[in-house]
Amino acid sequence: MQFTLSDCNNICYNNKYNHKENFLSKIKWIIFSIITIGIFASLVVFSENSSIDTSNIDIEAIQVANSQNGNIGDHVYGNTNSKVILINYGDFQCSGCGYQHVTTKAIAEEYKDKIQFVFRNFTIPTLHPNAKAAAATVEAAGLQNKYWEMYNKVYESQADWENLTGTERADFFSGYAKELGLDINKFNADIASSNIIKKIDYDKALGTKAGVDATPTFYLNGTKLEGAVWGNKAKLEEAINAELKKVNVALPTNTN
Repeated sequence: MQFTLSDCNNICYNNKYNHKENFLSKIKWIIFSIITIGIFASLVVFSENSSIDTSNIDIEAIQVANSQNGNIGDHVYGNTNSKVILINYGDFQCSGCGYQHVTTKAIAEEYKDKIQFVFRNFTIPTLHPNAKAAAATVEAAGLQNKYWEMYNKVYESQADWENLTGTERADFFSGYAKELGLDINKFNADIASSNIIKKIDYDKALGTKAGVDATPTFYLNGTKLEGAVWGNKAKLEEAINAELKKVNVALPTNTN
């Protein structure tokens, strides 16, 4: 709810003194409501990760398969031996993430011989009801070695599936699985498996520990990047190049 200047003038005009108290009461109620919604959202986030102990986890390191992440480790694109790691915490239904995907994909391809690029799920189901289904779709494809192919498809078709529900949504993502030549029976079984649910929740727990409070969020060798950096391809290249120079790695030929 928003109050315009006209609303305020009408309130004062009708009865300056009697309505002043009512006006203030409404303002207090709005503030209370906002705080309450914020607390509820925080509880939802916490409940998703409350069973995952991240106290001894090095969130800057590549995560290997373990019992907490459903035996599904980090998906790495690029040079797995590189000392430069770019991590993206994202939500497949987040419009900002979808827009940024164009730049992120280009960077990952440009630096594939130089860095490790990692995507971690940070689903926000209170805002994006299809986010977990999309994440599960990509993770299920990963179990058949088609993670990045599905990752690109899902991001690049965001507008086609973001409003789908139930069977229609399931059929849409299954169609992608068929296009990629996946075993559809395995895909359908995996997509709702406890291991994939664990992986999605584990990723988000890492993001929560890292201090992620919005998507997308990028970390370069443990340093959180500002939007002015990751949102600008040239500046993101500069940041990556600086890290490569620190470890004496030659820059890609098309960068400075």
